[in-house]
Amino acid sequence: MNPLEQQLDYVFADRLPESGHAMEVTPGVFWVRMPLPFALDHINLWVMRDEIDGVKGWTIIDCGISDETIRANWERVFSSLLDGLPVLRVIVTHCHPDHLGLADWICNGGEKKRWGPVRLWMSHGEYAMGRVMSSGDGSDAGGERAAQHFARHGMRDPASLEALRKRDTYYPKLVPSIPPHFRRLRNGDKVRIGGRDWEVITGFGHSPEHCAFYCAENNVLISGDMVLPRISTNVSVFAIEPESNPVALFLESLGRYETLPADTLVLPSHGKPFRGMHTRIGQLRDHHAARLAEVREACAIKPQSAADIVPIMFKRPLDVHQMTFALGEALAHLHLLWLQGELVRSTQEADGVIRFAPA
Repeated sequence: MNPLEQQLDYVFADRLPESGHAMEVTPGVFWVRMPLPFALDHINLWVMRDEIDGVKGWTIIDCGISDETIRANWERVFSSLLDGLPVLRVIVTHCHPDHLGLADWICNGGEKKRWGPVRLWMSHGEYAMGRVMSSGDGSDAGGERAAQHFARHGMRDPASLEALRKRDTYYPKLVPSIPPHFRRLRNGDKVRIGGRDWEVITGFGHSPEHCAFYCAENNVLISGDMVLPRISTNVSVFAIEPESNPVALFLESLGRYETLPADTLVLPSHGKPFRGMHTRIGQLRDHHAARLAEVREACAIKPQSAADIVPIMFKRPLDVHQMTFALGEALAHLHLLWLQGELVRSTQEADGVIRFAPA
């Protein structure tokens, strides 16, 4: 455990739910932990007792990627936890594959079609972006446009660019289908789950319109990816919105969680449930302030591309998958300083790479 983690209270210590099983973390809310085939090797999903229109059943929040192992784990959860009752709805915090991937499958009752079809609940921004990326048009993670975007910002290794081009089916493989209809969630909405109101808190920077859920009655926040205990949430500039300012959006969004009680139990999508949210938000603000200071210092020495910034911000070796997020995040920090007037950008050199220098 690193020193920053020691400032947090991991309320269940090292206890984790076993694969394919659930662990109750607060009355009526069960924690399911699914594997991921990435460096970030797991995702936390939430299964909640519920009743809708007089029908008893369950609500599921987030789904995991489309993967045979995760499907099999879900089937074990359905058999062992649900007491024969149906899933009544599926709520997804945001459109990234580890959250949305199996939503359509679960909405339609899983492998055995145990119920179904039930409604998917998401924000409009997340649903729309998921539909766009699932179609193979505009994925952040690969394809020709992603390669062109990262090349403009200094990725010039031919092998890496070719690997990016070949990843044009990356998102559709992990999210092969999305329900054709959904129910919109908006900031401030109250969603009644299991006899308790959960307030929708939207956040920005990590994804288009991320939904977290706060229950004042039991002081619990399902934070999705907006507040994570061990890692900093990725905030990147991608090809679909090439002049975006996600770091500024993310830091602004953190203010919505700072108004919640300091002893709120946070149920994150990655890492372990914890208390100490205000402390963690302070750590995240400090993290981005330090990264911005590094960017300022580097640009003061000579003009920098996003690719130049990557080894300053990320000291470890990166594969192509990790590089897309690292380069996107390096660019995001450059963009904050550019859009607030501290830096200027230009493409004056013959290679056509965009570089940033002090204004």
